[in-house]
Amino acid sequence: MEIKDLLALPGGLALFLYGMQMMSSGLETAAGNKMKQILERLTSNRFKGVLVGAAITAVIQSSSATTVMVVGFVNSGLMTLNQAVWVIMGANIGTTITGQLIALDIGAVAPLIAFLGVAAIMFIKSEKVRHISEIFAGLGVLFIGMDMMSSAMAPLQNSESFIHFMTTFRNPVVGILIGAVFTAVIQSSSASVGILQALAATGMIPLSSAVFILFGQNIGTCITAVLASIGTKVNAKRTTLIHLMFNIIGTVIFTFICVLTPFAQFMEGLTPHNPVAQIANVHTVFNIVTTLLLLPFGNFMAKAAQKILPDGKEPKEEKMELKFIRPFESSYIVGHGALVLTQIEQEVERMRAMVLHTVAGSFDAVIKSDLSEKKALLEKEEYVDYLNAEISRYIVSVMPSEMAVQDSVKLTGFYKILSNLERVSDHAMNILGYAEDIVVRQADFSEEARQEISDMKSVCLEILDAITIQGWPDAKNVLERTAKREQKIDDMREKYQRQQMKRMIKGTCKADASILYSEMLTDFERIGDHALNVAEQYYEMV
Repeated sequence: MEIKDLLALPGGLALFLYGMQMMSSGLETAAGNKMKQILERLTSNRFKGVLVGAAITAVIQSSSATTVMVVGFVNSGLMTLNQAVWVIMGANIGTTITGQLIALDIGAVAPLIAFLGVAAIMFIKSEKVRHISEIFAGLGVLFIGMDMMSSAMAPLQNSESFIHFMTTFRNPVVGILIGAVFTAVIQSSSASVGILQALAATGMIPLSSAVFILFGQNIGTCITAVLASIGTKVNAKRTTLIHLMFNIIGTVIFTFICVLTPFAQFMEGLTPHNPVAQIANVHTVFNIVTTLLLLPFGNFMAKAAQKILPDGKEPKEEKMELKFIRPFESSYIVGHGALVLTQIEQEVERMRAMVLHTVAGSFDAVIKSDLSEKKALLEKEEYVDYLNAEISRYIVSVMPSEMAVQDSVKLTGFYKILSNLERVSDHAMNILGYAEDIVVRQADFSEEARQEISDMKSVCLEILDAITIQGWPDAKNVLERTAKREQKIDDMREKYQRQQMKRMIKGTCKADASILYSEMLTDFERIGDHALNVAEQYYEMV
């Protein structure tokens, strides 16, 4: 091989992988957060799940990207482990489309496909058309890269040592290891299968040897998902294990079939003068047959994964940390928008629950004139401040990512919601401060005032309960209910101010207690205002 061939090989691989990334990015920005709804609707049974996995992978030409998406969805609770099994099986079928397209010699028209895709991106203003065009442009670039790799490897047919190695190794394990290691290094089974097809096209490797490399490539593609599962919840790790189990079981079955039967010769006979098609056909048969064999045992595989990776004890929340946000995903994987938004939703809901706790505890401290929970409430407030800062930082970090417009709107909305929730917690701390003043100054409230404060607490908890993430799908109804409660808070504030004035005139209320009570009414009203801001923001985001 000459220097130009050595340079063309990695260059072609780079174009292949970049084309794959373009296709993933195009689908992500076209579908956006709709991937969440698509998966929820179409993975209700095993057959739909397989079809969804196959379709998504066929579009983006990467089972690794689909599996990483599934790992992220399981980690975020968007998908169950059982649903993930079917999508992974489908992904293994969908990834074979690349080999079939190579066998059809689509590379001949690849420059035209790339040109048309890029032209549409540059000259058509419609966002949706541009995103779809990005998928086609990526497909064209992918096959241009494939052609570069094929041309670069053509001189190897004159290398006697290389040909001798490829045509004489008979140990299936050697072939499986070669395929697995090479695919693990480049993290793309589609690319490694394409390279194998390019080698086969030169006549340097017979199908009887190539099949074992092909089986190893299916195992090697799991490395991407394994890396993506680091630092995730146990269910996400189980998803990766199922992906690995699927390909190992398939490899074991087909290795025995190839060793004990004339399977390779049979597949050669189907397309006797087309080694590229032979590789593609074996790859397709491997994944379809393995899927059909394991389809009835999908739930069993999920249970086996749970046995191998059992649930650990839930760690106590001793240190401040983000519980749901795991920013390990590439911003180019399909479903990235859905993953990001779901992670943020979960963290914001966790923060809202903490804020509700601080509000309830602070009111209780005033009502009971009891500061025993002061330290715990201050620590909770510190945690709320931490979450506000860290979630906001994460939102800022993902804003530059390619996302659908609506997803970007939601990111901005969550950023504003965080600020309002943090302000509610600050008002709760003000109320806790009044409790401390009451104890220090011995500025006791009358029974009537205590009852009013208890009523304030109840309404505050109601309005904070109303703005839970679970109510988001019914945002209009949530906004209406929150607005009514906010108006109720305003009315209560005016009413309680009048009653406070009457108590002051009668002399049943001390001066210190009166001042604290008036300030508390202000905080009470502000809590309602910020809760309404959150509800309005949810409504704008839907």
